[in-house]
Amino acid sequence: MSLFDDPPGARTADAAPDASAPLAERMRPRTLDEFVGQQTLVAPGRPLRQAIEQDRLQSIILWGPPGTGKTTLARLIATATRAHFIAFSAVLSGIKEIRAVMAEAEDARRRTGRRTILFIDEIHRFNKAQQDAFLPRVEAGDIVLIGATTENPSFEVNSALLSRSKVHVLKALGLPEITAILRRALDDTARGIGGFAGPVGDDALTAIAKYANGDARVALNFLENAVTAAGDARQIDTALVADLAQNRALLYDKSGEEHYNLVSALHKSIRNSDPDAAVYWLARMLEAGEDPLYVARRLVRFASEDIGNADPQALTIAVAAKEAVHFLGMPEGNTALAQAAIYMAVASKSNAVYRAYLDAAEAAATEVAEPVPLHLRNAPTKLMKGLEYGKGYRYAHDEAEGVARGMECLPPAHAGRRFYQPTERGLEARIKQRLQEIRKDEIREKPSGTSPRGAAG
Repeated sequence: MSLFDDPPGARTADAAPDASAPLAERMRPRTLDEFVGQQTLVAPGRPLRQAIEQDRLQSIILWGPPGTGKTTLARLIATATRAHFIAFSAVLSGIKEIRAVMAEAEDARRRTGRRTILFIDEIHRFNKAQQDAFLPRVEAGDIVLIGATTENPSFEVNSALLSRSKVHVLKALGLPEITAILRRALDDTARGIGGFAGPVGDDALTAIAKYANGDARVALNFLENAVTAAGDARQIDTALVADLAQNRALLYDKSGEEHYNLVSALHKSIRNSDPDAAVYWLARMLEAGEDPLYVARRLVRFASEDIGNADPQALTIAVAAKEAVHFLGMPEGNTALAQAAIYMAVASKSNAVYRAYLDAAEAAATEVAEPVPLHLRNAPTKLMKGLEYGKGYRYAHDEAEGVARGMECLPPAHAGRRFYQPTERGLEARIKQRLQEIRKDEIREKPSGTSPRGAAG
């Protein structure tokens, strides 16, 4: 029996809902017209809605944050389709159940020609072998797969299965959409809490919607708790909402896509010299429970990669912030990280060090590894001196300007090559000027940045 099938004697759609069920369950939309949000998918005339209403749905993946309507859409499909509908959760099912469902679908298609629509909630929790089990039946047309996931399908769904499915992205609901859902629950006397709660102002509903963070289920559960907390007073105001809210649960998974999205936002905001955005994304990560030492490591990396010698102090500050977090712990260490992030956001930027290392690493990995020139080698033994180790070396401190002009320190194939190209920003402008002074009398055998692989001969 399908998860969404009604057993004999169960209530019809017009019957009174189970009053003991959570408000979020009671208020699930019964039709696509009741569905709030995701209008790019389910508005009249949209392809997905037409496919549902005409019962010609193909395999799809519903990807979006919690509480955005993935399961609700699956239930609406179950009521609209003439196909056999089966649903189960990836949390509770294993390969044995999958094989049984696949056999059932194949048998139903062979005997009756009837398709099976299979809804898998949290499909990302199935491993590769489990997901592979669906593929033959999807390819044969025995089943139409509907997968629901909060994780990026690009990483969590097998490529073969993904290529045979249309991905529909559901977005977090906005404040107007959440407040509309709450208002509907307050006004509905059959399924909602109409008659149990007194007048609720828009400011209180907005406060609940902000707490829900785009999740309709969280919003409805919160409203139900607020009604209980209000008691006989039946007064739900912003003060009660604030008292119940305490700490809002932020959408975050330290091993999921949102983790990498926030890290990327932090890094790119600092790179773009936006201290306000930098401290905001930092706070989003820390308040959601991110490891502060992970954040500190990212800031240390940024100091070298995107600031470098334009402001060498950035690296010192980033390392100091890491030490402060390690010494103080959290939450006291949050301001040290904020100080470092803000400093680096307003610092002069240069990726010249980063590019210099990448170019040098490529040369080291792909080109002939020439021996160290003899004049750069130490000669601690008589034999090594006899082999002319160290011959021609000039001690820089003995030179008038502290530089042994004309002494090449790269191997012959790279002589004159410039890996480090300082910018005109911050301290690097002075570094560039200094290098120009050092090199003013040099005769370069190769132009700046020229690879020896492209040189003639």
